[in-house]
Amino acid sequence: MLPIANQHAIISQCAFFHGLTAAEVMLVQQAAVTVQAAPGSFFFQQGEEATALYIVLSGQVRLSQINPEGRQVIVHIFGPGEAMGVIVVLSNMTYPVSAEAMVDSAALAWNRQTINQLMKEIPHLALNGLRLVAQRFMELQERYRELATERVERRIARALIRQMQRGNGRAVPLTRQDLAEMTGTTLYTVSRTCSAWEQAGIVSAGRGLITINDYHRLLVIAEDLPPDHQCPQPATCFYCSPILNCDHFAVKRET
Repeated sequence: MLPIANQHAIISQCAFFHGLTAAEVMLVQQAAVTVQAAPGSFFFQQGEEATALYIVLSGQVRLSQINPEGRQVIVHIFGPGEAMGVIVVLSNMTYPVSAEAMVDSAALAWNRQTINQLMKEIPHLALNGLRLVAQRFMELQERYRELATERVERRIARALIRQMQRGNGRAVPLTRQDLAEMTGTTLYTVSRTCSAWEQAGIVSAGRGLITINDYHRLLVIAEDLPPDHQCPQPATCFYCSPILNCDHFAVKRET
């Protein structure tokens, strides 16, 4: 189990608890219970009553949904500091997705009654909850737009970049099957695409891990840019965020 100080830091970095004072974070932490999950087990499953909100402490958690045809779609892969089951802050609803541990994982959990009480004592939490739900909604809209309008290669590149932006660095803990389910395509298509990218030096794919060797070239694919696109001023480049930009990965590309 993580030390109390580490738990405090993870709670503080979570968007749901953003802006809380140290005393408020301590109050939130004291109200939580720790939940452990072995690989392949679930924190919650799609269709169950949404009874608790979770913050991932350690490990990796796959959020997936089964569509009416019985096909699994991966919605997100969460790591430490990210919130699951945010729907519980709204009303008596069911979980729209399942949360499965990909590796040994742990999370802090607050049941609905506890969350409601905390929001009464810390009104800022209610605003954070609404912002987080709105953000997730916008992310899903973007994913649906990609599925409807973009070619598969771009969707795969964007999925890898999103995982980098979630703090995974250039070694993304995904299998090719995971990537297929995240991008609405087949394992064959993902394997063929990754193999081509490996030959070009863009990625390296191993068992359960895809390493991005050339972020700039992956960005060019994801944003459908000209092959000779350059970022002389990446901090102001439309396509490169100030944190995750081409200069940031320049040394890694050269190694």
